[in-house]
Amino acid sequence: MARPVKVRRINALPEAYREEGPAIRLGLDEFECIRLIDHCGLSQAECGEQMEVARTTVALIYEHARKKIAESIVLGRPLEISGGKYRLSDQDEGVN
Repeated sequence: MARPVKVRRINALPEAYREEGPAIRLGLDEFECIRLIDHCGLSQAECGEQMEVARTTVALIYEHARKKIAESIVLGRPLEISGGKYRLSDQDEGVN
């Protein structure tokens, strides 16, 4: 027999998503970091190899990205994904 599910305590209900208000901007490098770690299941070290940055840099990018995503979800603000310092895999020039 399965154990009964324990009721979980929460402190607040989520805000309704709304289009108005300033968007939270997630840089393309932050998006790539989230994609590689959370979606593809890579470690921070593997993510660093893919992005050609140090693992410690990945940790900082990942921390900032997660904070922005959490702020978007908790405050119900739109998330805009654009900008940042990056270069596509088949390009030599950096884009700002």
